[in-house]
Parts: sequence; structure tokens; C-alpha cells
Amino acid sequence: MKYQGLTIGVPKEILAGERRVSATPETVSQFVKGGAKVLVEAGAGLGAFFTDDAYRAAGATVLADVREVYEQADLIIKVKEPQFHEGLGVHETKLLRPGQVLITFLHPASPANHNMVKALAERGVVALTLDSIPRISRAQSMDALTSMSTVAGYKAVLMAASRIPKFLPLMGTAVGMIQPAQVLVIGTGVAGLQAIATAKRLGAVVYAADIRPDAREQAKSLGARLVELGIPDELAVGEGGYAKHLEPEWLEKEREALKPVVAGSDIVITSALVPGKEAPILITKEMVESMQPGSVIVDISIDQGGNCELSEGGVIKEHQGVTIDGTKNIPGTMPTSSTAMFSKNVFNFVDNLVAEGRVNLNLDDEIIRATLVTQDGKIVHEGTLESMRARGEI
Repeated sequence: MKYQGLTIGVPKEILAGERRVSATPETVSQFVKGGAKVLVEAGAGLGAFFTDDAYRAAGATVLADVREVYEQADLIIKVKEPQFHEGLGVHETKLLRPGQVLITFLHPASPANHNMVKALAERGVVALTLDSIPRISRAQSMDALTSMSTVAGYKAVLMAASRIPKFLPLMGTAVGMIQPAQVLVIGTGVAGLQAIATAKRLGAVVYAADIRPDAREQAKSLGARLVELGIPDELAVGEGGYAKHLEPEWLEKEREALKPVVAGSDIVITSALVPGKEAPILITKEMVESMQPGSVIVDISIDQGGNCELSEGGVIKEHQGVTIDGTKNIPGTMPTSSTAMFSKNVFNFVDNLVAEGRVNLNLDDEIIRATLVTQDGKIVHEGTLESMRARGEI
């Protein structure tokens, strides 16, 4: 059997507000049928409404002490990057051992995660990040970033709509017509398109901005009004259809084009990312200050540093009357739908990684090569190294 001899650990997520879990009873059952031993921390699935008894029925061993999960497992699967464990008084990186394999969203290029990535390398952990899965047909079933972007784009608009002090749709009332809210979506990949569709369904006037021509066409097909950014197509599109990293002069040109639209927007949803790299700053402090009090920015890109200069990971704050939402775990607020997708993505990723009961780091495999972050005590993820070099950290 494919997983015979492999022990897989499923810890409970400890990030504040995180209710997802990396494996469901369904995917646990698939691992067990393949010969794996699966260890699940007690209560790991409760936030997504999966009981310990459901995991036992699927063949898992449920352990009360997470330290036992880490001690016994060959492979740890998680949703979020390692955090400081308040209950144990230790960082999760310290629970991992040399040679142990970690699969999760690490967002290693984000400056906020650099120390954590360095700690993983120092511990000798083999870490792979799900946010760097390449956009190729073979990887579609593993693409957790796309799955979670679907959730984030939808929920971000609902979060913003609940905060702005006005209606989203055009409203006819006894005292006259109330004009619709204006929503700007920056970055029209999967998350952005979901945001556009949701904002349109709620009746807002929606503008969209993306440097990629295909992404703009998709946004237009959903009824968004396009913002012309003036970036040549050859500079905009990278491998797999993702956006390319722009040089500073072109980023400044993009910001200039966005300025008047940002100023007139009631809601701005930012989801512009370059795979494996720090998110570009597209909304400056000056641009935030140009918005009307009561406006809202939801920065979906916060896990990779954020698109707004004033965004802070995990923080919702106000600046001159404008709310800036840096919620780090938007998909975690919809744990049933997001866990159902995420757990299957993880299963498919592990299925590609494991052969004959062993983790096979085949670097000829584009998926493994792109997602590998630390190995043999070194950081090997190019986007992370680039970000660290830019800050003089290495």
C-alpha cells in the first residue's frame, strides 16, 4: 500500500480565530486505507464541526497531547504556519524535529514569517508551502491557494459590507434614490473574481484593476468597470498566467492610475499577488487618507505582506476614519466549506509527494521543486531568499 509505514500528524490549529483543520474524517480514511497511521490531536476538527469520534471511526488515533503527535509523526500537515503555542509556552517550530516533513501554508516570502522560516531551517525541518503550487494542469487538484482564494474573495466583500455605514445597492425610498456604493477590486485572480461577483450580487457599482489582459477580460465579463493601469502586457504576465513582479517605476505608474479610483471608493478589496514573493504595495498611506471616512479596505493579500501600506496582519484598525482590515484567516471564518476543499488539496499534494511509504523529494517534479522551502538546514525557496536579501537579512 502506498502509505504503508508512514505516520501522518494532524495538530489543532492555534492561530486566533482559525477553525479549519488540515484533514477531515474523509481524507483520514483515504490515508488509512492506503496504509498510513494518522494521529489527530483531540479537538482538532471541532471548529469545522468534525468530532473526535468521527476521526476515530475513520481510523485515526486521537491523542490528547499534541506533543505526542509531533513526536510520533513522520509528516505533519497543517493549515497555517507555525505559531507560538500559548498552552505549551513554546513555538510550534520547536515541536518539529530534524528530517520531519511539514506541509502547510507558510507564506515564506512575507517579512513577518522570515524568522519562522529561519527557525525551520535551523531545526532541519523539510518544509513545503502550499502557497507556491504552480499553476499547471497536473497541480489543479492540489491548488489550496486557489481553493482558499475562492472563500476569501467571497467573504471579504461580506466583511466590508458589514462595516460601511451605507447601502451597497441603489435604493429607491420614499425620500428619493440612494446611490449605490462603489467597490474597487485590485487583482482579479480567483479571489478578485469572487469578490467582483459577490459585490455585483449585492448591487454595488464595481471597478476592477489587474495588470493581466486575461484577468481584465474575466473581470469585465462579470460586469466590472475596468481601471486602465497602463502596464504593457509583456511586463505583466508571468509563468502560468500569474502576475509578474513589476519594477519600481511601473509599480508607481500603477499606483498613480489607481489613486482617483481609490479616492472615490467606499470599499477596496486587494488581492494582488505574485506567487512566492512579497505582495506589492499598491495603496499608499496618502491614498488611504484620500478616501472618505467610513470607507473600508480589506487586504486579502496580507499573508504575503499585504497590498496596503498601512495593513497589519491580524489587525483591524482605523486610519483617519478609514477601516483597514488585515484579517489573516478569512477562509477560517467559513470553516466547513474551506476545510472541505483544503483537506482534499492536501491529500492530493501528499499523494504526489509520497511513494512506497516514504516522502520522495523528487526535485525533477515542478510541484515539489516550487513548494520546497527548507531542506538540509537551508532555505531553498527563491522567493523567500529574494525577500530576505532585499532586507539585508542574509
